[in-house]
Amino acid sequence: MKLSRLALGLSLLMPASLLAQTISGTVTNAAGKPVANATVEIESLKRVTSTNELGEFIFSDVKDGDYSLHIFAPGFAHLHEDTRAQSDAANKETFVLARSAIEVVDVLATPMHMSVMESATPVSVLTGETLRRQQAATLGDTLETLPGVQTNFHGNVASTPVIRGLSGPRVLITQNGLDVSDVSRVGPDHAVASEASTATQIEVLRGPATLFFGSGAIGGVVNVVDQRVPTSAETRGEFLLETQTVNDQKLGTFNVTTGVDNFAFYADGFYRDANDYETPVAPDIDDPDGERVVENSNEESSGFTFGTSYLFEQGYVGISVEQFDREYGIPGHSHGGVSSVFADLEQTKYQLLGEYNFQNRFLQSVHFRAGSTDYEHAEIEGGFTGTTFSNQTDEVRVELLHTPIAGWHGGLSLHYKGSDVFAQGEEAFTPPSEMEMFALALMEERHFGDLLIQLGARAERVTLDAASVLLPDLDAHEHDDEEHEGEEHEGEEHDHGDEHDHDHGGGEFIRQFDVEQEFTPVSLSAGAVYTINESYNVGVSLSRSERAPSASELLSFGPHIGTRTYEIGALFDLSNDGEFVLSQTPIDLETANNIDLTFRKTQGDVGFVFNAFYNQVDNYYFQDGTGLFAESGHDHDHGDEHSGEHGGDGHDEHSDELPVYLFSSADAILHGFEVQVAWQTTDNLKLDFFADYVKARLKDGGALPRTSPMRVGSHVQYTLDRLRADLDITYFAKQDDISSFETETDGYTLVDASITYDIPMGDIDLSVYLSGENLTDQEARVHTSFLKDIAPRPGRNFAFGVRGYF
Repeated sequence: MKLSRLALGLSLLMPASLLAQTISGTVTNAAGKPVANATVEIESLKRVTSTNELGEFIFSDVKDGDYSLHIFAPGFAHLHEDTRAQSDAANKETFVLARSAIEVVDVLATPMHMSVMESATPVSVLTGETLRRQQAATLGDTLETLPGVQTNFHGNVASTPVIRGLSGPRVLITQNGLDVSDVSRVGPDHAVASEASTATQIEVLRGPATLFFGSGAIGGVVNVVDQRVPTSAETRGEFLLETQTVNDQKLGTFNVTTGVDNFAFYADGFYRDANDYETPVAPDIDDPDGERVVENSNEESSGFTFGTSYLFEQGYVGISVEQFDREYGIPGHSHGGVSSVFADLEQTKYQLLGEYNFQNRFLQSVHFRAGSTDYEHAEIEGGFTGTTFSNQTDEVRVELLHTPIAGWHGGLSLHYKGSDVFAQGEEAFTPPSEMEMFALALMEERHFGDLLIQLGARAERVTLDAASVLLPDLDAHEHDDEEHEGEEHEGEEHDHGDEHDHDHGGGEFIRQFDVEQEFTPVSLSAGAVYTINESYNVGVSLSRSERAPSASELLSFGPHIGTRTYEIGALFDLSNDGEFVLSQTPIDLETANNIDLTFRKTQGDVGFVFNAFYNQVDNYYFQDGTGLFAESGHDHDHGDEHSGEHGGDGHDEHSDELPVYLFSSADAILHGFEVQVAWQTTDNLKLDFFADYVKARLKDGGALPRTSPMRVGSHVQYTLDRLRADLDITYFAKQDDISSFETETDGYTLVDASITYDIPMGDIDLSVYLSGENLTDQEARVHTSFLKDIAPRPGRNFAFGVRGYF
């Protein structure tokens, strides 16, 4: 009793700043109705809570001072509101959320706060029911409904995203902000080692994102987010069972998070099995009477992840381990039509993630991510391993965010990544190489009233070392057939088919040497977002990004069956007498000068986003056709795109030959736009529309190969109590703006639909759904695909599934 009175007396003498304060309030919509389950965050403290059924929230034990709250909920625009800690919890403020027809989602790929409607950088996010409805077996196919994103569809077994006409080594794919570390950027027949069915959201940063991720993100970033390192001990999870008709696919997935006291635990797993898929027409465009099945497009995949973390008041730290296995056929990869080739992929991934929030004068928080990945896939034919690819990658990112300085928020990023890529076998077209990257980046932003300014800079040191680089004694020659007369290399004549009596498969080489390359890419960016009023904002983003060429772009020299070409890297050159020699041209950095303009309507029953971009890329590395052919070393059965391009007569005579493509660099220009409009017509009916277009050309004339065609799409969503119906119609225009040695692709329209019924079952929300894809059974050949002439999209497909949340 005496101690209580003493404490009370002392408290009366202490300044208010030392007493426990609270921040509390009520979140409502514009009509004054409470918004339940809204997320409320104190941005500087990284403390998060949710509103109750009355829209109320409270933060206790907060130091006296001014704070900025970030409040958001599905169907509403994000709200940033300043408030002050109060000693009286009963003195509640009211925070009003405005309706938004376009879903507003926070981006987790970047260390600083960013959402799809508030960033100077164009960004899209797939999450929730939309992600589950659009998920496919491959990552590129999952994302192709997003504006500005298409797929390089590779026979339904592999695909990577094509962002604004760029893909491969220019688009970085990450898992929780760390490189996925497979070899999908080396060839389109290599699957991405990441699973969409267990992800919570997938983020796409369109345009250069080198500031956060490095020079490999000069065209954009795809970040797959999951909760493998949990940040909450709340018990929740989901599961999915699905079957499809077009390929007899069976899919099962689950993920669950739980915890005890300060420890959180996570687990997920999936299993997928699919046969060869059916097509509306014979897959091979040169064999119209063939069977309507893409042979060797089957797969069997499985994976599991375990993670745990320790949660404390200032943050968390945790670790996870993932095992990913996938066995899939490689369409068009059969040798002589005798046996098919399949890939056996295995990956083990470890991630260490953490965050610590300080309360001192200098540091606000530290975010750190570390990962180690051991990847390998073997290409197997007739029970024997032909070629093995491996990638051992270690990566560390540390972000130090400072307390506000004169109103500026931001910090430093320290980044290291080391990769050891190895390929061995008869189709190892790139020699083993080691890459190391060290980087330092600075990011800052500040609000000046209604104007948000974002600035950034990044400097890297990239080294590329390769031992035993080979210059083969190559028999490259023209075809004398009449159908190839127009395909001579411009300004040159090559008629040396009999000059050598051995080929690449013979194992004879002109030279063997080591390569040591060092680059110093520097990237600068500046962006601004001006809030015109509570509903509209306009943004501009300027960036200059540099990229070091990849090992495959520099060092390749051999048959790449996945692309059905004979690839030769930029380290080599074609001499005037038709011989391939070491290039005397210096290897330059690829430099992108990009401008993005954005206009958005963020609130109300109608919302829209309009993006226009112009990207001038100096020293753009691309594969240039030479008009020459070389033996692949196998009797490949390639009734493919090139057979149509180089003529059908005499195909058998040259069945063991591939067209030779040489990596060259030239200045290129890519420009275009993306439009997204959403209209919530009633509480039950919502309409969405999107369109995108990119024109990709060399500055001196000529189109870049495999450029995405223009698209126009619409989505209708109707909900009634527990029923939801969706209809998607997407038109792909004809692509006739093509490069040399490339054929046109006809346009087509895809019609997809689904119906879902929710069944509450106690603590489990169960959904049963039936969906249909390509309902009109259209022949659809993807222009960005290397296999467009032998592997069109699947035909009419129905899927039935059960999905549950708890």
